[in-house]
Amino acid sequence: MILCRKYSFLFLFSLITGIGFAQRFSDQVPQIRRYNQMDIVDSLDGIKMYNKLLEAIGGDSITYNKAGYNLQGWNEDYYLSGKLLHRGYYIDGKAIVFKNFFENGQCERTVINPDPLHCNIDIYFEDGKQRRQVNYYNGQPQKRYDFYVNGLPKYAEENEKEMKYLTLKKSWYSNGQMQNIMELTDPKSKKYTAKTFYTNGQVKEEGNMVLQADGTYAKDGTWYSYDNNGKNKKTEKHNAAKLTAN
Repeated sequence: MILCRKYSFLFLFSLITGIGFAQRFSDQVPQIRRYNQMDIVDSLDGIKMYNKLLEAIGGDSITYNKAGYNLQGWNEDYYLSGKLLHRGYYIDGKAIVFKNFFENGQCERTVINPDPLHCNIDIYFEDGKQRRQVNYYNGQPQKRYDFYVNGLPKYAEENEKEMKYLTLKKSWYSNGQMQNIMELTDPKSKKYTAKTFYTNGQVKEEGNMVLQADGTYAKDGTWYSYDNNGKNKKTEKHNAAKLTAN
């Protein structure tokens, strides 16, 4: 009788322990669910919930299949309506390439994340016009281009390959006129030419800028400013602390 009780206790303990382990294991496995577009589309960044699976932009999460193993191969997610939300190819739970879709069928973004250093993302508005294009290197946006809802360019930024300094920076008004431009002219001294404009296209001010030791960009030398008719020219002198060339 004592022996039977002993084995019964061991069996009960093993069963309880096993159930506890199964519960903990199952907690890691994402449950099958469908999504409401209003809940997952961010007004500024679109459908960004899969970014955590992109190693090249700092994502440190993985996703699992129904059996609880790291997801491999093609996977799809859907809206409550049954429309396709996401189709992607995964290796060891990490997203390698994928497309997201709005519920109307328009592509929301395409993503290519071939290795831990590089990632290219193209993002679109719900009507299909391009919203943003970003090329990442080592977790940082090496090149970025933003667009207005009317399709006109809004912002552009390009960095040196190792992300040490800017090579180009532009912005536009919503009417298509240039707002600002800063462009590298001397990589050795990190010297730039820069201009800002009025909404009518007239130059507002112009001069040179340099990269400083603290990573900021400052006006340097003689700067010229004008009224919105291109007249009444004024000059200003600046003396920035230049970055020592390396």
